[in-house]
Amino acid sequence: MDKLAKQLRDDAHRIKCSVSEELDDRIRASLEGVQPEAGQRLRRESRSSSFWWASSLTGVVAAIVAIAFINWQVPASGPDSTESNPQPLAIPTIQWHTETAVLTSPLEQEFEDLQADLKKAEEAVKQDIDRLF
Repeated sequence: MDKLAKQLRDDAHRIKCSVSEELDDRIRASLEGVQPEAGQRLRRESRSSSFWWASSLTGVVAAIVAIAFINWQVPASGPDSTESNPQPLAIPTIQWHTETAVLTSPLEQEFEDLQADLKKAEEAVKQDIDRLF
C-alpha cells in the first residue's frame, strides 16, 4: 500500500492547474453571497391537530390493508388439508477465489489496460448477443 500511496502522491504532484483571476473572483463572490442574513430567523410552523389525526388514521388504514392483503394471500390450512410439508430452501454456495491486486505499472497504464479489457469484454458480449438473435 505504501507503493500505491507514493505513486498517487507522485501523480498528484505532476498535475499542473491554474485558476484564472476571473474564476477566483466568481468563486469568492459565490461563497460570500450565501451567508445568512443577520435579522432572519428560521421559524418553525406548528401544524394543527387535524394533520396529526389525518396522518395517524392513514397509518392505521395502511397497516390494516397490509395485514388483510397478507392474510388473503395465505391459504387456510386445517386438519383436512392434504398439503405436504414444505422442503427447506436450498441455498447454493459460491466458492470465491480472491487474490490481492498487484500493480505492475503506473496507475495510468493500469487504467488504460483495464479500459482495454472492458472494451474487449463488451465486444465479446455484443458478438454473443448477435449470435443468439
